[in-house]
Amino acid sequence: MIKIPPYLKKGDLIGITCASSKMELHQAEYAAKVLESWGFRVYLGITVGTSFHNFSAPDELRLEELQDMLDHPEIKAILFGRGGYGMICLLDQLNLNKFKKHPKWVCGYSDVTALHSHIYQKTGIATLHSPMCSGITQVTQGNQYVQSLHDALTGKKYKYEFAAHELNRPGKAKGHLVGGNLTLLAGLCGSKSQAKTKGAILFLEDIGEYRYSVDRMMYTLKRAGYLEDLAGMIVGSFTESKDTQTPFGQNEFEIIHNIVQEYDFPVCYNFPVGHQHENYALKHGMMHELKIGADCLLREIKN
Repeated sequence: MIKIPPYLKKGDLIGITCASSKMELHQAEYAAKVLESWGFRVYLGITVGTSFHNFSAPDELRLEELQDMLDHPEIKAILFGRGGYGMICLLDQLNLNKFKKHPKWVCGYSDVTALHSHIYQKTGIATLHSPMCSGITQVTQGNQYVQSLHDALTGKKYKYEFAAHELNRPGKAKGHLVGGNLTLLAGLCGSKSQAKTKGAILFLEDIGEYRYSVDRMMYTLKRAGYLEDLAGMIVGSFTESKDTQTPFGQNEFEIIHNIVQEYDFPVCYNFPVGHQHENYALKHGMMHELKIGADCLLREIKN
C-alpha cells in the first residue's frame, strides 16, 4: 500500500532547495512569495541563488541540505528550485529512515524524476511530480497548472480532462501512477532506483532531446521491463525537440507509438505535463483512473 504524506494546512513550512542545477535567487524569492500568499511559511535553503559550475553547490552541500530537509520535523513539504542535472549524484547517499517514519511531500519534476522513482522504490511513499520554483512566475502564478500544485498539497482530489489525439489508443486503466522525465527513467534502468511498473500507469515527458535518442531510450525502457504488464501510458510534452541533418523520419509521439504498438494497454498523447506552462501536478505512486476516448480524463482515485 502506498503511504501518503500529510496534506498541508495554513501555517505549515515548505523548504526550498536546489539539489540539482543553479537558479537565480530572485526567481526562488518570487515563488516563495506566491507560496506565502497561499498561507504557508517558506524556508529558503543555502543552495538557493548559489553557483558551483552548472550546479547550485558541490555534491556534499547539496546532499547535506536535502538530507536536512528530509529529516527536519517542522518542514512539511520540499519544493525544488529547478531541475537540470545533479540529483542522481546524491541518491545512494540519502538516508530515508526518518523520512519513512515522518513522510512529507517532495515536489518537482525533470531531474527530480530520479528522486521520485528512488523514494517510491525504496519506501512506497507518494511524492508530487509538479511545477517547481522555476515554473512559478509573474506570467504563470495564477494559472490552473500552478494552482494544481496548491490543490495537490492541500489534499484536493483532482480530475484532469484533456483533448483527444489522433494517435491515442482508447481504453480504460486503473493503476498506480509512476514515471516522469524519459531521460532520467532510462538512466535509472538496472539501478536500485528503477521503479516497478507492473499494473502501473506510466507517464513520460522530455525536453531538448534528439529524436534518435528518444527512440533509443524507449527501447531501453522496453528492454528493462518498464512496458511489460502496464495498465496504461500517458505521453506528455516533448518540447524543444532536435533532429540530425538527416531527419529521423518520425516525431516523438510517432516514435513512442511505434514502440508500444505490440502492447494492448491504452495510450494517450499530448497530456499537459512536462517542460511547459501546461504542467499539471501529479501524485506519483498513488492510484489513478485513466479514460481515453472521445473525451479523455485522468483522475485520482481512492488509495
